[in-house]
Amino acid sequence: MSTLPTEFERTEIGEIQIAPEVIEVIAGLATVEVKGVAGMSGGFAGGIVELLGRKNLSKGVKVEVGQREAAVDVSVIIEYGTRLPDVAAEIQRNVKRSIETMTGLTVVEVNVHIHDVQFKSADKNTAADDTDVALRVK
Repeated sequence: MSTLPTEFERTEIGEIQIAPEVIEVIAGLATVEVKGVAGMSGGFAGGIVELLGRKNLSKGVKVEVGQREAAVDVSVIIEYGTRLPDVAAEIQRNVKRSIETMTGLTVVEVNVHIHDVQFKSADKNTAADDTDVALRVK
């Protein structure tokens, strides 16, 4: 991933530059909008940022940006019971559309890496356990 802003466009009055981090945030938000995505898989560094109390909007996203093109890799956790190829294809379409609409860059590829499957029933049991503990504490 390049951390330097890319030279995107020159106008009569100056340059327009879009930092790769901006494209990562756009891709991350476009990914979590897709039905069936339980979350992003960001690894160790993303987890540390969240522990420090900051929401990492680019968690699980890696971009490579050129002058006019971008390539994106997203790492996701999918909800159990959804058809994985359908969710991945929708992620690809949504990320491509969002980046191209917002930045004017051409997205040449969106690679989706499915790292885990999240079970909905586990979340419900956790919420029920929390409620039981709260009732017992009172």
